[in-house]
Amino acid sequence: MSPFIVVDLGGTQIRAARCRADGHMEARVTLPTQASEGPEAVLSRIREAIRQVWPASGQIAALGVAAPGPLDAKRGVVIFAPNLPGWENVPLRDHLADAFGVPTFVSNDANLAALGEHRYGAGQGVADMVYLTISTGIGGGIILNGKLFEGGQGLGGEVGHISVAADAQGSTCICGNPGCLEMMAAGPAIARAARAALEAGAASVLRERAAGDLTRITAREVAEAAQEGDELARRVFARAGFYIGVGLISIMYLLNPALFVIGGSVANAGDVLFDPIRETVRSHAPAIYWQATPIRPAALGDDVGLLGALALAMEA
Repeated sequence: MSPFIVVDLGGTQIRAARCRADGHMEARVTLPTQASEGPEAVLSRIREAIRQVWPASGQIAALGVAAPGPLDAKRGVVIFAPNLPGWENVPLRDHLADAFGVPTFVSNDANLAALGEHRYGAGQGVADMVYLTISTGIGGGIILNGKLFEGGQGLGGEVGHISVAADAQGSTCICGNPGCLEMMAAGPAIARAARAALEAGAASVLRERAAGDLTRITAREVAEAAQEGDELARRVFARAGFYIGVGLISIMYLLNPALFVIGGSVANAGDVLFDPIRETVRSHAPAIYWQATPIRPAALGDDVGLLGALALAMEA
C-alpha cells in the first residue's frame, strides 16, 4: 500500500509526516507556522512541509490534516481559528486537493487527537471513549461505537465549553459562557488562580520564582511547584481537577463512555491533576458510572494529531 501524508496545523508549528498504515513514520518535518503573516503564507508553508515528506515514488494513498477550529469537517473548511489570524472560511481541503491531486481529508485537531488515541494510543480496545486535551484551551473528541462522532455540521465534541460553574465570576469565554470548563480549568485559568492567591497574600515558592512579576507565572510553573509539594499550587490544581471532574460526570450521564483519556500540556502535571479529577468523580457520581470507566493519561504525546490525521485519511 502507498504511504499516507499527514499534517498537524498548529498556531506555532506545522508538523508533517509520511506514514505507513501501522502508524510508523517514515519521514517527518516541523516548520514554524508564522501565523501572523496570514492565510496565504501559512498555506504556502503547509505545501512546503508536505513536499519535504513526499515519497520519491511520487505515490501516496491520501492526505490527512488536523486543523484548529471550529471547522466544517464535511467540506474541509476552517470557519475561524483564534490562533491563526485571518483564517475565516478557508477551504483548506480543496486547496490541498487541488495542489497535490490526491484524496484529502480535514478535521478538527481535538477530534483527530481522540481518533489517534483510540486507534494507536491509550484508547485501543474500547468502543466508546471521550478524549480531552487540556492546555491553553480545553478541546475534546468523542468516539462512539468505534467511530469518531462529529455532529451534524462537524462541530460536535466541544467538551471544553460545557457549563461547570454557572455562577462563575470573571472573564467570559469566546463561546459566551463565563462558567465553561475551559474558563475554569485550562492553563490560563490555573495561572490566573495562582496569581490571584498570591496577590491576596498567600505564601508559595511561586512568589520567589516570579521575582516580583506575577505575570510570569504560567500553568507550567504552577505544575512544577505542585509536584514539589507547594500547598498553594496543589490547591490550584485541586480546583482545576474538581471542575474537570464535574465535566466528566456530566459526560458520564450523557454518554456512559467506557474510558476517558486526558492529554495536553496541563495533563503533564500528572497525579496533582489526575488525583483530584478521580476523587471528584468518585465523590459526586454513582459508583455504577465510574467503577468501569477509567480515567487515563494520553499516550501519544506530540504525535497525537499526526496519527489522528492518519486514521482519518485511512478510514474516510
